[in-house]
Amino acid sequence: MKTQENALGQLGNAIGKGLLAGIAGTAAITLSQMIEMKITKRKPSEAPVKVAKEVTAIKPSNAAAKEKVSQEIHWAYGTAWGIARGIVGLTGLRGLPAAAVHFAAVWGTSMIMLPKFKAAPPVTEEDVQTIAIDGVHHAVYALAAGFVYDALDNSYHETKLHKVVKQLKLKGILKK
Repeated sequence: MKTQENALGQLGNAIGKGLLAGIAGTAAITLSQMIEMKITKRKPSEAPVKVAKEVTAIKPSNAAAKEKVSQEIHWAYGTAWGIARGIVGLTGLRGLPAAAVHFAAVWGTSMIMLPKFKAAPPVTEEDVQTIAIDGVHHAVYALAAGFVYDALDNSYHETKLHKVVKQLKLKGILKK
């Protein structure tokens, strides 16, 4: 017997899948940033700690504490953005269109929030290479989170599977 989920159940389901997708996206952007920093010799960003100082008045006492706080905020922030991917999934968007909406929300927010908290200059004052690198990192996040979300979302697979089966039946490959 198939039961219909209620709206709160669907929301909770989307949030849970979104959190897992956010963890995967954060892992992906972290790896992307580590590879880029190796190539460009760039030091890790202090933006998470700068925002934390503004918002919570946290003041790490040394470099090790600063790195620890930065990583904790980076992972919490990226994981939390997975909830937005879950909400996008509730709209029915899937695949690249959903990843594009999620990407725009995440990267757009960072372009507004970081300058507001004096953690980065406004995008109009950044060089093209820095903007491009940041965009690539955020795209990696959104694509990884989207891939994981869609993989966890059964309704997405059922929809795709039903389309494939329907096409095979229409072509006479499968019997009705």
